[in-house]
Amino acid sequence: MKFMFPTVVEVADRFNETLGDIVRTESVLEMKDLLARFTTDVIGSCAFGVECNSLKDPNASFRYYGRKVMDEPHLSPIMQILTIQYPDLARKLHVRIIAKDVEQFFIESVRKTIDYREKNNVRRNDFMDLLIQMNKEETKKDDHSKQLGKLRLNDLAAQAFLFFLAGFETSSTTMMYCLYELALNSDIQEKARMEINAVLTNHDDKLSYEAMQEMIYLEQIINESLRKYPPVIFLIRKAARDYPLPNSKAVIEKGTEIFIPAYGIQHDPDVYPNPEVFDPERFSAAEVKRRHPMSFLAFGDGPRNCVGLRFGKMQAKVGLIALIKNYQFAPCSKTAIPLTFDPIKGVLTPLGGMYLDVQKV
Repeated sequence: MKFMFPTVVEVADRFNETLGDIVRTESVLEMKDLLARFTTDVIGSCAFGVECNSLKDPNASFRYYGRKVMDEPHLSPIMQILTIQYPDLARKLHVRIIAKDVEQFFIESVRKTIDYREKNNVRRNDFMDLLIQMNKEETKKDDHSKQLGKLRLNDLAAQAFLFFLAGFETSSTTMMYCLYELALNSDIQEKARMEINAVLTNHDDKLSYEAMQEMIYLEQIINESLRKYPPVIFLIRKAARDYPLPNSKAVIEKGTEIFIPAYGIQHDPDVYPNPEVFDPERFSAAEVKRRHPMSFLAFGDGPRNCVGLRFGKMQAKVGLIALIKNYQFAPCSKTAIPLTFDPIKGVLTPLGGMYLDVQKV
């Protein structure tokens, strides 16, 4: 993860420049799309090794297809869940969770990247380079064939696409909710800005991986945002063995599909008193130690834990550092208080976008 850090910082610097240009002429901004463009450019660079340019062009190809996956799904939410949970049945019924043109775009993007890098002997510190090197190691063990090459290309594209999905939408919504709460809680915002400036001063005003790790209060803000607004409101798991429920005669039998209400657990007042209050101190080391580890499920847990956890949090943290350091966020007349959520989106999404007043510090 650390080797991709400089790439994320480069995109964050471009984001800062883009936002600086925008706020010269307008202050009320719709942050949801802006943040999605930032995370699209980060993931495009780290996962596919390409410059997406969606910060400059809102209709750039990667942003277009990313928006199509998340905002214009061709399956209903129920069908999406069933397809994910029963992939073999979905394949037999020829049900696609991802539209054909989206799939072809990402496969072609991977193919072009691999061809260019192999022909020009290009190496980069990114996820795609890691996949290419792993593929080369596997190729040495097998006989070469066109079919094998096609399968490998599809596998690489699937891994890159999974990285893209896991990173871009969940990270952008996490950043969006952080900024929303910071806009409503100016004291927390100022404390975060003071921490960022103090840490950077100790590191010669350069954002390094080590400097980021020292920003403990910012980490608490992100975790509290994930607690209050988990990107995925429930998890689906399968019982690996029979599990007798405590203080009950009921047994969850092996193989049973279980829906785990992450949103409900993280808003349980017995676990988090006054759950609607935004309080980063809930995630101080002492407070975390007092709670059951499964009381925080924003990214899931266990062997099927979210693959984008560390990377997603890293890019969210880098992006927030650039934004909080350089801009003041406040509610405006178009800011929804309280928020209402889109009932059909797979990721917790506010209706009507996220409008905030943004001023240079």
